[in-house]
Amino acid sequence: MAKLFAALPANSLPAVPNYNICPTDPVHVVRMSGEGRALVGMRWGFIPAWYKAANAGPLLINARAETLAEKPAFKGAARARRCIIPASGYYEWASASGMKLPWYYARRDSDPMALAGIWQEWESDDGPIATCAMVTIASNELTGRVHDRMPVILERKDWGKWLGEEGKGAARLMLPAEEDVLITHRVSRMINSNRSEGSELIEPWEGDEGA
Repeated sequence: MAKLFAALPANSLPAVPNYNICPTDPVHVVRMSGEGRALVGMRWGFIPAWYKAANAGPLLINARAETLAEKPAFKGAARARRCIIPASGYYEWASASGMKLPWYYARRDSDPMALAGIWQEWESDDGPIATCAMVTIASNELTGRVHDRMPVILERKDWGKWLGEEGKGAARLMLPAEEDVLITHRVSRMINSNRSEGSELIEPWEGDEGA
């Protein structure tokens, strides 16, 4: 990841692979530093600066693109602390026959996804904690069959602009992915447990519909 994003890796990064990242887990993040791009670990779950405790308000794992520049929790980060969250893919849940069924999305070209994000350092009693949230947008036709929102997926040519290396215009990147960018398949409901792990979690599910 450091080579792909031309980023200097931190000494300590989250363990990989992890096929079941849950809110508040550490994730890899590419952000700007005084020395250029840095690959660091952050808590997935943005904590606004005014929170007195990490759980003092809603768990902010996503930030809506349409209101990113207006929400008090996010507008400072949207302007000055944008980041990229690399991922092999992501899960989404569809409602069917009265239950939730999970689907996995990945890039058709098998490249890692570069998810648009924002970050914030929150001052805890034990020191600063780096936190982040993913930026979401209204779904395209493919992802809209399962959910009405999707993450903003940045193409390689746009990484520099989103990170602030190439001037203004990042807002224009907050669009749903083109229809041919992603592929999807059903996966097992084992993903619903934070104790589940292993590459089988992203394998196509061919069992009973409700399993």
